[in-house]
Amino acid sequence: MNRKVRTFLPLLAIAGVLAAAPAGAQSNAGDQPVMYGANSGEYTSNGFALRGAAEVLQGTNRLRADSINGFTAGGDLQRVEASGSVYFVTANETIRGDRAVYTLGNGEVVVTGDVILTQGKNVLTGGRLVYNVRTEQARMEGAPRGGSGTRIQGVFYPQNGG
Repeated sequence: MNRKVRTFLPLLAIAGVLAAAPAGAQSNAGDQPVMYGANSGEYTSNGFALRGAAEVLQGTNRLRADSINGFTAGGDLQRVEASGSVYFVTANETIRGDRAVYTLGNGEVVVTGDVILTQGKNVLTGGRLVYNVRTEQARMEGAPRGGSGTRIQGVFYPQNGG
């Protein structure tokens, strides 16, 4: 084997590992450290409160809202509640709603109130969405009885464009 080929093969192996890393990082986003920021915030007896352009980041996932409260137990972050112009953004989806509760233990984000889920050009709307950051599965429900519109609605575009 000539010298150039022997030098190039290890570089290909490293490039393959680096290219595969983001996919693995996304599937384990629920296991990543949690970072947060806002225009103002305070520690409370049971966690923290963030106000104004509040955001919580975990891996490639981002939760943004007007206000976010984090709840701890034994020093560990257990749950995050967001309200007012809520956006939960992953590498592939954007979820918008009025309120969100993220339970770190099971990796579930529950978004309620005029929920809009987009993935590329595809759009799904409803009253309540449960999204799991570990499995990347989502379940949309309609608005509660008595609310305006009790059905989910969506528009899906074929990937082949035709």
